[in-house]
Amino acid sequence: MKMKEKTREVEAYFQALAPDRRSALEELRSLILEVAPDVVETMKYRMPTYEYEDVLCSLASQKHYMSLYMDTRIVEKYREGLTGLSVGKSCIRFKRLEDLPLDTIRQMLKESVQNRENK
Repeated sequence: MKMKEKTREVEAYFQALAPDRRSALEELRSLILEVAPDVVETMKYRMPTYEYEDVLCSLASQKHYMSLYMDTRIVEKYREGLTGLSVGKSCIRFKRLEDLPLDTIRQMLKESVQNRENK
């Protein structure tokens, strides 16, 4: 199932979010689809997860922030471009979409897709 077909579980997840968070995560979701149109959208660990060969990334709305989870090597490589954000090994935390450097996120997603294609 491709992301365009949108699973009911993922739709329910987004519908349950506060409007500002729904808007932010749906915009991030659109970016993921733009960069990787063949991803499969599913729910894993109660988070919308996007798979391309294996897990490409996941989104989450936490109590005090939103998160984008990506491959640890990609996060480490682009860490300097994520200054000002709370960044863990694979987690990029943000309170507003405007806090995310979307050009950097786009590049990280592209590189993640390329890495999976070159395996």
